[in-house]
Amino acid sequence: MPTTALAATGIYAALCTFIFVWLANETGKVRRREKVALGDGGNTHLARLMRGMINCAEYMPIFLITLVIAALIGMPVWLVHLFGLSFIVGRAIHASYFIYPGTPIMRRFVGFGMGFVSQTLLAIGLLVHGIWVSVLGG
Repeated sequence: MPTTALAATGIYAALCTFIFVWLANETGKVRRREKVALGDGGNTHLARLMRGMINCAEYMPIFLITLVIAALIGMPVWLVHLFGLSFIVGRAIHASYFIYPGTPIMRRFVGFGMGFVSQTLLAIGLLVHGIWVSVLGG
């Protein structure tokens, strides 16, 4: 039977998937409209969307792996929600920068920063917990 923290992690895995699907859908729309099957066809908006998708694919798996591990080793559900929600909000803001042309670059920085801080603090927590339990006998 899954724990509440692990079940909460499922929420953020689903939301990450929705952000990725959002980016993929927007990329597909531009591809169809501009008739570009491979690459970016020299279209700057398509190149921007592709970069957004790549960035999403780079960051989300590592975050979800660390969040699942944290839930499995006993992270309180409120912390799962805190890290998950801040990461998701950051990634949604970040994705919107790539989707909407003319969006101020500050949106990209804010979105990335929120996700990066969440991911980094989560990793530090796992490292400290791992050392505490496995090395110090916590």
